[in-house]
Amino acid sequence: MVDPDESDDESPSASPAKKPGEAPPPPPPPEEKKVDEEKAEEEVTIYEFMGYKFPVPQFKMPQIPDWLRVILEYRFPSSIDPFTDLIYVVWLFFVTLAWNWNVWLIPVRCTFPYQTPENIHWWLLMDYFCDGIYIVDIFVMQPRLQFVRGGDIVVIILVTFYLTIQTFFPMDVISLFPLDLLYFFTGVKSLLRFPRLLKYNAFFEFNDRLEAVMSKAYIYRVIRTSAYLLYSLHCNACIFYWGSDYEGLGSTKWVYNGKGNSYIRCYYFAVKTLITIGGLPDPTTVFEIVFQMLNYFVGVFAFSIMIGQMRDVFGAATAGEAYYRHCVDSTVKYMSSYKIPREVQNRVKIWYDYTWKSQGMLDEQELLIQLPDKMRLDIAADVNYSIVSKVALFQGCDRQMIFDMLKRLKSVVYLPGDFVCKKGEIGREMYIIKAGEVQVVGGPDGMTVFVTLRAGSVFGEISLLAGGGGNRRTANVKAHGFANLFILDKKDLAEILVHYPESQKLLRKKAKKMLTKDKKPTDEKDQAKDTGEVIPQRPETPKLFKAALEVGTGQTFAKLKEAYKGATLEVFISPVKPETHCTIFGCSRQKIGIEKQSWRFL
Repeated sequence: MVDPDESDDESPSASPAKKPGEAPPPPPPPEEKKVDEEKAEEEVTIYEFMGYKFPVPQFKMPQIPDWLRVILEYRFPSSIDPFTDLIYVVWLFFVTLAWNWNVWLIPVRCTFPYQTPENIHWWLLMDYFCDGIYIVDIFVMQPRLQFVRGGDIVVIILVTFYLTIQTFFPMDVISLFPLDLLYFFTGVKSLLRFPRLLKYNAFFEFNDRLEAVMSKAYIYRVIRTSAYLLYSLHCNACIFYWGSDYEGLGSTKWVYNGKGNSYIRCYYFAVKTLITIGGLPDPTTVFEIVFQMLNYFVGVFAFSIMIGQMRDVFGAATAGEAYYRHCVDSTVKYMSSYKIPREVQNRVKIWYDYTWKSQGMLDEQELLIQLPDKMRLDIAADVNYSIVSKVALFQGCDRQMIFDMLKRLKSVVYLPGDFVCKKGEIGREMYIIKAGEVQVVGGPDGMTVFVTLRAGSVFGEISLLAGGGGNRRTANVKAHGFANLFILDKKDLAEILVHYPESQKLLRKKAKKMLTKDKKPTDEKDQAKDTGEVIPQRPETPKLFKAALEVGTGQTFAKLKEAYKGATLEVFISPVKPETHCTIFGCSRQKIGIEKQSWRFL
């Protein structure tokens, strides 16, 4: 072992001292080091071929944007629910656009000189693009639609494709019949594309699906009815130009003279003709007279249909408001006939107005009564469960009991200053604040505010469980502003608890605990007097009633006969009714003397 201090090896020389003014260079960040190393490794790669080595530069692919990655990673669904999947509604929109391209532009291209050899390639490009949408819809989208057959949802592609063949497939195939092949013999005639109009099922299905997802479907119905009117005018304009071309442009005053924009001029003629507003030149030839007569007839018939449809659309859109207005008018008429004070009438009107604006209806139960119990329960759970589950009285109870209780809740609106309950009233309901505020008031003047309860608060829950006709309210509760409350009636809760005895026991214990809270009774009698009855236990059978039951079974008679058999009892009484016969306890009395009578037990 050699001592390092005594070693002959030369010790390392000390590093030169740094100048005090120089600061050490900052180390390069680790990320930059990694990037530089990756660049050095990826920029040049050495390849060997037939003994020769040569470098090949490598280029790093740029990072894909998030939106493009989502598109690339998207996988088309194997089955589509046509009633709930929004993607199917979007697809039907594109199919409807392709169908409208043919519906609107085939008449224009057949009559107006807008299709020329210079722009024919653009027309054909759009035509076959729409045909491609038709093909994708028939062979890609329709086979993936789910069907209900015999109550079962069918999602297998082959089976649904078979079902599709049975329903709309024949009409869809006919709509793609390749009459375009006749272009080689007749030239490009857009009239040969008329089979494309047979795919009208997609248009009506799109209307149904879109109205189902819209909150205000009547807006789309108005737009669609207006489009029907515009299309009828569009077709009439095309027919008028064809008639003018048949007669000769500018040959008479009635036909189109060939000046200006041909479509706009013909459309203007169609509007004046179908609406029958007059101001048109008189037809001169037989063709013009017949054409004008048919125009007038179709115009009256078409506009009567349009007006009827518009009336139905607006009637359906305003049906709820009309019902509300009818209820208000009937109530005002009733109050006026009985000369109700003006102040009360104004409060009734305010209640109608606020209830309609806040809820959009007067009675929620009337709207939900058409639904089955399962759907009503689902809606009630979504709306009210979060509020009811917070009530301390119902925590720990059967969950199904809570659900049954949700269907019994009733929504009531109170106006500012209305008393929800008054002191001394018999409590028969529990209140849950849905919106607004209520105040607990009292004091000598009845105006002192003890506490303010807000949305989600509960009061009056003990009244649901109190026996003996209900407990008395101990304070006044009035609405501070407009208040929307849920009310649960005592009778409804009693009908529910019949099926949930365990929850009934739990509620009884909680109610007793709430009633005896902050009270210290001196004895059992005071305790019973202070707490009152809270779902009281079944009382014991009275002693007199027990004795009567024993008499009815014959036990008492047997004991008495056995104890007093053969004994005689002498009683001296005043002879008021010597001939009276006694049947009490099964004994008979015989007359012995005027003042002495004998009782002998049989």
